[in-house]
Amino acid sequence: MKESLDCCGLECPAPVLRVRDALTQSGISEIVIRVDNEAARQNVCRFLEHQNYRAQVVIQDGVFVITGSNEGVVDAGMPINAEPVVVSPDTAIRKIMVLVTSAHMGRGDDALGDMLMFNFLKTLKEMGPELWRLVFVNSGVNFAAGDSEAVPILQELASSGVQISACGACLAYFHLLDLLQVGEVTNMLEIVSGMKRADSVVTV
Repeated sequence: MKESLDCCGLECPAPVLRVRDALTQSGISEIVIRVDNEAARQNVCRFLEHQNYRAQVVIQDGVFVITGSNEGVVDAGMPINAEPVVVSPDTAIRKIMVLVTSAHMGRGDDALGDMLMFNFLKTLKEMGPELWRLVFVNSGVNFAAGDSEAVPILQELASSGVQISACGACLAYFHLLDLLQVGEVTNMLEIVSGMKRADSVVTV
């Protein structure tokens, strides 16, 4: 069965939510989604791939037309997840998710707040293997984009296995979507799903 969704004009995570709801129907072997912004394109494609659909994109009159196909291989009982389930080789290790919501730490002097947040990111490696995921939202996305001095720090964390994500809507708001240097674009559905899976969430 083929399904078509017009998600033009919708900001993330609305397109991903509509795709998720559509895929809960059994027998969908192909789904075509129309979106009109880059953040939605990236998030929808990644969500489809996480659900074992092959995503292909063409641009028609400025609109991204995404076709997801699983070539008829569908498990009707398979749960629809926002992201793939990653099984830790050591189930005893706790998973800590850190949510960075600003370019500054604390309230008061912004210059001091900038220094504190930078030092916080440098020190995160001290969490060791318990640091599972690092997510940037709002002005926090600046750390992962452009010529930020934090990029090498985040790249080191990523190389050690930490999942790093930046809110796609936030990147688009600050015109940084094409300047992301480390990690992947994410959306609110994935962020909330990550919070659910984490043993603890630290918000700064």
